[in-house]
Amino acid sequence: MLRSNLRNLVLRPDVVQAVKEGKFHVHAVGTIDEGIEVLTGIAAGERSPDGYYPANSINGRVEKTLTRFSEQQKQFSAAGNSQGSTAEKD
Repeated sequence: MLRSNLRNLVLRPDVVQAVKEGKFHVHAVGTIDEGIEVLTGIAAGERSPDGYYPANSINGRVEKTLTRFSEQQKQFSAAGNSQGSTAEKD
């Protein structure tokens, strides 16, 4: 839940009891990155001056995956352009 919405939070009595018993947790966060860290236990990561996230951070892992997808798409597109499209031949 966003910290800015905390004042509007209304919980059923059974949920309040579950929180008191430690069976359920409500975390108020200010940013998506804070939420990622609460949910995963892994630092979200901040960009360094050179423009990259720490490799083992969530954002670093996402950046690495998106870069890999982009490179694969470029290779796929280049291979398709060099071989011609079968759809164009039909």
